[in-house]
Amino acid sequence: MADTATAPATGPGTPAPVAEATGISKRFGATVALRDACITVAPGEAHALVGRNGAGKSTLVSILTGLLPPGTGTLRFSGEPAPAFGDIDAWRSRVACVYQHSTTIGDLTVAENLFLNRQSAGAVRPIRWKQLRRRAEELLGEYGVAVDATARAKDLTVEQRQFVEIARALSFGARFIILDEPTAKLDARGIDRLFDKLRDLQRQGVAFLFISHHLQEVYDLCTTVTVYRDAAHILTAPVAELGHQALVEAMTGESASTVTATAGRSPAARADAPELLAVDGLTLPGVCTDISLSVRSGEVVGLAGATASGNVQVGEAIAGLHRATDGRITVGGRRVRTGSVPSALTVGVGLVPEDRHLQGLVHNRSVAENATLTVTDQLGPFGTVLPARTRAFAGRMIRDLDIKTPGAATPVSALSGGNQQKVVVARALATDPHVLVAIRPTNGVDVKSKEFLLGRIRQVADGGKAALIVSDELDDLKVCDRVVVMFHGRLVAEFERGWKDEVLVAAIEGVGGATAPATASPASAVPASNGADEHGR
Repeated sequence: MADTATAPATGPGTPAPVAEATGISKRFGATVALRDACITVAPGEAHALVGRNGAGKSTLVSILTGLLPPGTGTLRFSGEPAPAFGDIDAWRSRVACVYQHSTTIGDLTVAENLFLNRQSAGAVRPIRWKQLRRRAEELLGEYGVAVDATARAKDLTVEQRQFVEIARALSFGARFIILDEPTAKLDARGIDRLFDKLRDLQRQGVAFLFISHHLQEVYDLCTTVTVYRDAAHILTAPVAELGHQALVEAMTGESASTVTATAGRSPAARADAPELLAVDGLTLPGVCTDISLSVRSGEVVGLAGATASGNVQVGEAIAGLHRATDGRITVGGRRVRTGSVPSALTVGVGLVPEDRHLQGLVHNRSVAENATLTVTDQLGPFGTVLPARTRAFAGRMIRDLDIKTPGAATPVSALSGGNQQKVVVARALATDPHVLVAIRPTNGVDVKSKEFLLGRIRQVADGGKAALIVSDELDDLKVCDRVVVMFHGRLVAEFERGWKDEVLVAAIEGVGGATAPATASPASAVPASNGADEHGR
């Protein structure tokens, strides 16, 4: 696709871009991370940066924030050359990044996080705590952040921690903030509140570089989009002039129809197919009450719900991570002892956890070690682990999941996000599970990796096994034969194939009047409005 980037307008009445990178290249040994890349962000602009994992986005962010020096090229902020590499205070006054994973310190208060390493006027001056809290309250009030300055960061919601990080960045004087997957752990209402806050800050002249794999968010928030692919800049264009299909084609280098087709769909499971997963009357204290669902052989079922619905905890309970106070879980007729991961593994449950960084990977270990953690009993006699057998087993998994890695011995931390997620999926499949529980399996991965992973989950069911996808992402749920919706700890609706986006989203959000379509089973198609009324919504 032709490069449509144009030089920024210049002249006496035109403010300089808050950030302008031109001709940026970066290599790591033989690997080209960026090749003659560029980007220009105007004051007060919400500018999207999208691309597949490995496209060069993370490297560009590291260069824009002063964490890495560019190999070649120039970088300017508000018309001035970038600070010297290593001048932390100068970089902080120009740019900040709010990452998907919070950088706040949980045991410190909001005020302490806001003014970390600058609590007092000098290194030997005492901290005046009352004054520090007052400064924090003034800062939070200036940007409309409704958070208690004395609260511990660990007690805040994900959304509140993001607001604190944005306020901290602005306190250094930065008017250019990079948002790296900021919505990954927010529900729809949280996303709306975040976007409202960002629009308020834009009106104050703050510019954002918005990085997301959720393309609809690009259209909802941003006015300009830049696409990177294979370490190079592909295009920059007004969002309003670039359709969804053209954007996907720019990201992947393939037509959207080709990419979408890779996930595929199989006929729905037969009604007489054996039941592989049965959850009966499951109650998790403080989370959910009387949850019952089943998944048959050959079936992919979605368990949808917003952040507070309890759907993630139900998925984790099936994999043995939570102890239930009531109810039972069986896999192929064999009971899972709740709260026992070994019991779940023994009966044939495979788990793709929600957060690959915190729950899915041992970052300082190799691809092979991470991929084979669940099958160490198959890697050698009498409890031993033979390196040659580990390499061979991992090699099969790397080929099966198409993991892009220099080799099985490569540290998993060196892989792109999409390939790290493939390692997590490979480990879940290594035991050849009867039931695969995949919690938000495409979180933070690019379009093509998303389609591949969903297609691989579909293959599990097509092979006669069962899969449960726990997610609030519509793309994840569209590969399912059925979708069951949770709201505030209860099942509120069930949808067969053919559901409409707006109806499913209404059920997930507990909006009054949302009902399951006529194709849903009457016994399980409970109107979502009932759940909403029950909880006083």
